[in-house]
Amino acid sequence: MAAWHDFELQAPKLAGLVEARLTATLHSILGTLRIDGAPRLTGLEAHISDGDLWLAMMPDSRKADDLHRDPRFSLHSAPDVSMVDGDAKVTGRAVPVENEAERERFAARLPQAPPASGMALFRADLTDASLARVDGDSMIIEIWIDGEAPRTVRRQ
Repeated sequence: MAAWHDFELQAPKLAGLVEARLTATLHSILGTLRIDGAPRLTGLEAHISDGDLWLAMMPDSRKADDLHRDPRFSLHSAPDVSMVDGDAKVTGRAVPVENEAERERFAARLPQAPPASGMALFRADLTDASLARVDGDSMIIEIWIDGEAPRTVRRQ
């Protein structure tokens, strides 16, 4: 598993492209696993700072419950129908952040204060990331897997 900073070191160009897509719109799409194993897709604001990808949400939300029970997740950029800038995806495990000082540092970086109800906060440990984009008649997929050299796949 790798922190966002590790991703940036191992695949700097791809990390920059993925970050640009994940932060291009207010919301990305978070995939978690329900208690019965079925997928759950919900909107989420992606926050990348201090070398980490942060997942913040309402403390009593279903997605928070999902991640506390099973930390596996997939985060997908908001769809870009043209695919010109690409579709970004990162997967990994969500690690709950319980340290109050760390939670306060995160909250201080937000454009507005968290709601009075609080927040569930997770740090992402990444296993892989990808960016798929259209180039003429081809689909180009740039792939990073933790500990491996980035690679590009072209499909027609």
